[in-house]
Amino acid sequence: MIAVLQEHFPTLSLRRLCQLLGVSRSWYDAHPTPDALAERTLDRRDAIERVALDFPGDGYRRGTHALQRDGWAVNHKRVLRIMRQESLLRQLKCRFLVTTDAAHGVPTYPNLLAEVTLSAPNQAWVADITYVRLPTSFV
Repeated sequence: MIAVLQEHFPTLSLRRLCQLLGVSRSWYDAHPTPDALAERTLDRRDAIERVALDFPGDGYRRGTHALQRDGWAVNHKRVLRIMRQESLLRQLKCRFLVTTDAAHGVPTYPNLLAEVTLSAPNQAWVADITYVRLPTSFV
């Protein structure tokens, strides 16, 4: 608003414009123009992308600390949001390993208790196979 008034009334000083609008000069200095905000946001986004591409194994927490060490005033939530938007988050490796081989040649047995309704304890007992590794083989 003050920037627009400065264009229309170039003879008025900044102090006088602030007085006319009822704001202090320190308030004006603390609230940057939308162009300055957009430029600062773009610079911050570029810095986040640079850190994420330099260290692809790091997540948003380490990225936040790296940016703060470089002098950027960033919050971890902003870094996380920008990294999500730009698909820069660390891709986690699948730690689940399939150990069951259902395509084996050994015959499988049907579930005999699938259609039985049990009404009291000790009507059916079930066991499971557990593999124990011995020094020489599996049991």
